[in-house]
Amino acid sequence: MATPLLYHSCASSSTFSTPLTLPSPISKVSSSVPSGYLFHPTLLGGALSSTLCTLTRRLTKRWGQLSLSPPHSAGYSNGRITAEGEAEDELDEGADDYEVTDDESCLIDVESLEDEAKRAAREYSLLLSRELGIDDEKTDQKGTSEKKKRNQNASRNVPNHLLPKVAIVGRPNVGKSALFNRLGNRAIVLDEPGVTRDRLYGRSFWGDYEFMVIDTGGVLTLSKSQDSVMEELAITTTIGMDGIPLASREAAVARMPSMIERQAAAAVEEASVIIFLVDGQAGLTAADIEIAEWLRRNYSNKCTILAVNKCESPRKGIMQASEFWSLGLSPLPISAVSGTGTGELLDLVCSGLEKIEGPENEDEDNYIPAIAIVGRPNVGKSSILNALVGEDRTIVSPVSGTTRDAIDTEFTGPDGQKFKLIDTAGIRRRAVVASSGSTTEALSVNRAFRAIRRSDVVALVIEAMACITEQDCRIAERIEGEGKACIIVVNKWDTIPNKNQQTATYYEQDVREKLRILHWAPIVYSTAIAGQNVDKIIVAASTVEKERSRRLSTAILNQVVQEALAFKSPPRTRGGKRGRVYYCTQAAIRPPTFVFFVNDAKLFPETYRRYMEKQLRSDAGFSGTPIRLLWRSRRKLEKDGRAAAAKAQSNLVQRDRKLAVSA
Repeated sequence: MATPLLYHSCASSSTFSTPLTLPSPISKVSSSVPSGYLFHPTLLGGALSSTLCTLTRRLTKRWGQLSLSPPHSAGYSNGRITAEGEAEDELDEGADDYEVTDDESCLIDVESLEDEAKRAAREYSLLLSRELGIDDEKTDQKGTSEKKKRNQNASRNVPNHLLPKVAIVGRPNVGKSALFNRLGNRAIVLDEPGVTRDRLYGRSFWGDYEFMVIDTGGVLTLSKSQDSVMEELAITTTIGMDGIPLASREAAVARMPSMIERQAAAAVEEASVIIFLVDGQAGLTAADIEIAEWLRRNYSNKCTILAVNKCESPRKGIMQASEFWSLGLSPLPISAVSGTGTGELLDLVCSGLEKIEGPENEDEDNYIPAIAIVGRPNVGKSSILNALVGEDRTIVSPVSGTTRDAIDTEFTGPDGQKFKLIDTAGIRRRAVVASSGSTTEALSVNRAFRAIRRSDVVALVIEAMACITEQDCRIAERIEGEGKACIIVVNKWDTIPNKNQQTATYYEQDVREKLRILHWAPIVYSTAIAGQNVDKIIVAASTVEKERSRRLSTAILNQVVQEALAFKSPPRTRGGKRGRVYYCTQAAIRPPTFVFFVNDAKLFPETYRRYMEKQLRSDAGFSGTPIRLLWRSRRKLEKDGRAAAAKAQSNLVQRDRKLAVSA
């Protein structure tokens, strides 16, 4: 509650006449203070009663001969309270002892502080991004920026599910993923067969046409009749294969090709145009003939384009493509690596597509939260994705490392909220990945890390029986460092024997003890293979995403900070110094970032910073999202401000000299 004090205007006599209510830690002052500035008594720096007594004593002694000076260009005032004829700053004289001499009032330039807070938040975010660098991130950022630049004028905000689809099919290692990347997308490309397994979707455009391209795995053993194809590809009608015992792994590996072909068949089924890709250097094979016959029998009503890849030379390309006339289609020589012939290919593709116009009333806010599903291998990530979307969107197998690339899938929740679900490859320890010598797994882990970076919410999946491992802690550190909202999903909850009402409580205590870095993340227990409680994952993800995007007003924020400081002041150093908080503001969201302007950031130890974060969470919420507290020292700001002013003055002097010389 505000305390009444006596106020004396700078223009009036030395007697106190007008009562003034002492403002809250950050509040507007009377008309004698310039607009845009805040009056800041140092209530934020110590106990309320002692500060009021000291401030009242000083005001009674000196107010008649004091005047408030405007702030410095460094961003806010030095706390300068000058007597008539005095030019020295009392706070600077006692800078080494903040116990008493900081109890004066000061003027604060709010706009400058807000700009400084935003700049500090950007610098900190860039610093973390560099520290959490990914191996092939530079090339990925370059490709992403070029793609965004190309799509800037072409995109019409048409939802993905409304765009026509183009499927790329063929036998393994003919360059399907390379062509997929050539059309403006990103997929793992290696010179070995069987890298791509699941369906990968990506937006592409050519001229006035925009469409979805589907990359598929290599097709090997498609049968000649549709009935036999479906009989061979229908491995199981249930979601997931987690119930298969360890002894049946070899059988699961043997079924992998047919599961990949099932994904390719699903892509062809929903596509409007089919690009049948063959290898011009390898020539015509029996698998090519089998695929061509399968397409002719079952999808003759769809536009099918035969593209002969790896024809870098225009002269040799015609010779290489000539032998594929026997397939009954007109071959088109192209090169996915160099781009030769891809323009003609896209012209043929667009001739078989219908032009989709954008919506008449475009919604300006097209923000769709992305949820990345991450964790160690074989914890049930793909099973959770399939259970959420209600179909076998990705291949699920007890074979470790089944998922290779990051799989993006659009999903609409029960309340109509749209999400982008990202299934990722299992993340193993870096030493294990390096010792295995698998380039594919190394690239898959990088894609998983990039999926975390481009997501808004991360669902960290752990296996119920395995509980928390060291690798789970490493992934949790990555999530917290990236500043992403997080929910902990305990999958395969049905494998816990003899459960009772206290089982979840004890389990949560164990998780909180081992994953202390994610103490703010909610926990969801589910059994994806049976579809139990998977809907709670979306509900929890929606809640934490809203918390991550929430912004506190400055008044509420400083009220919370005032109460925290009044309850527990910053500790003193051995020399008697104590930290003071002058101003606090929320500089950013996603994640919420708060900037504290203090006298010296070194006077606030890590324990006190954790205490302040705890108070912010208990009083203001922010469940499920990390929050960042940045501490800016007044001395550093003043030094930067003086340097900027000196540089500006130097530039003016140099300009005047040049003008004088020219004159």
